[in-house]
Amino acid sequence: MFNAIYKTAYKAHKKLTKHLWRMFMKTMQKGFTLIELMIVVAIIGILAAIAIPQYQNYVTKSQVTRVVGELGNLRTLVDLCLTDGTECDFNIPVSSLLGAEGDVPEGGGEGQPDLEFDGTTGAGTITGEFGTSASAAIRGATVVWARAANADGGDWTCSTTIEEEKFVPAGCKGEAPTTP
Repeated sequence: MFNAIYKTAYKAHKKLTKHLWRMFMKTMQKGFTLIELMIVVAIIGILAAIAIPQYQNYVTKSQVTRVVGELGNLRTLVDLCLTDGTECDFNIPVSSLLGAEGDVPEGGGEGQPDLEFDGTTGAGTITGEFGTSASAAIRGATVVWARAANADGGDWTCSTTIEEEKFVPAGCKGEAPTTP
């Protein structure tokens, strides 16, 4: 008797399982629903809203650092000129961030920093103004390396007219001085 009940239950179970499997396969989802796609688009939008401004800040900071470094490299040439007194013919490289476009100018032109020094006292400045290739947040701002007079030790200081503090390098604070 137990075997008969077991066989009947087993057949019923098998039939029910087969029926449920067919129903499940007919109603199985074959893609993404509209709400799922909208959620994914919203998440991507939120991430983009955060990432794009951060990337722009990163690019602007790197441009400022680049110009501070490019202008800072000229300090050695100026010190050599003031020390030697004869090697003052600089071949100053151009910078796309300072407004250079196309061919390399002969000197003191577009895209090159301005050098102004008093040969007798040693005081002077190296000034670079951000051109149209720079980020909008720093376009038109200047970076100035100023040299104290020889009598004052000939030390170099960096300053800038960049208004947003987050773009100003740590070693280049303060308002840019006037040229001598």
